[in-house]
Amino acid sequence: MIPSRFKLSARGAVKSATMALCAASLVVSAAIYGITGAESNPQEFKQRFSKGELTAFVFKKKRKAVPEFNFTDGEEKPLTLGDWKGRVVLLNLWATWCGPCRKEMPGLDRLQGAMGSDDFEVVALSVDRKGIKASAKFLKEVGAKNLQLYIDDTSKAMFEMRARGLPATYLIDREGRLIGQLVGPAEWDTEEAKALIEAAIKGELEVATN
Repeated sequence: MIPSRFKLSARGAVKSATMALCAASLVVSAAIYGITGAESNPQEFKQRFSKGELTAFVFKKKRKAVPEFNFTDGEEKPLTLGDWKGRVVLLNLWATWCGPCRKEMPGLDRLQGAMGSDDFEVVALSVDRKGIKASAKFLKEVGAKNLQLYIDDTSKAMFEMRARGLPATYLIDREGRLIGQLVGPAEWDTEEAKALIEAAIKGELEVATN
C-alpha cells in the first residue's frame, strides 16, 4: 500500500508538471503568434481595402525597401525615390502608348488634387522611351492639372519594380518600403482608394519587416 504522503507528493508533481506544460504551451503559442500574427495582417488589409476598383491590389506580407533607380522631372532634374523619404508615395508606371494608362490617369490626377500634401504624393512616372516632350503632351491631353511630370526614358524602373505590364502602381511607405501593388488600371480617386491612402499615411498598415 502506498503511503498517503507519497500519493500527495505524486499529485503535486503531476500538478506542477501540468502547470509547467501549460505555461510552456502559452509561451510557444505567443511565439507562434508573434511570428505569424504580422503575416496575417495582409489578409486583414485585403479584406478591408481590396474592394471595388482595388480588388486586384496585393499587400506584401513583409515590408521591404523598394529598389533605387534614377529618373528626372520635367526640367531634367535627377531624382530617386529616396527624395520622397518621409512621405507616402503612390508610384504609377505608365507610357504614352498604353491605352489603360490614358484611361486611369485622370483619376490619379484627381487623387493628387484631393490628397497631395507634405505626407503624400502620386508619383506618375513615364517609362516611355520617347522622353519628355511626348510624356508632357500625354499629360496635357488627359487634362492632368495636379500631377508633376516624371520621366524614366530608359524604362529601367519597370525592370527594378518587376512590372509585368502597364500601368503598374505601387504604394510605398514613409521609409521607402513597399506596402503593396496593383498591376492594371484602376480608378484611384474612389473612396476605397482614399481609405487605403489614408491608412498608409496614418501608419495603420504596418507588418513584419524581416
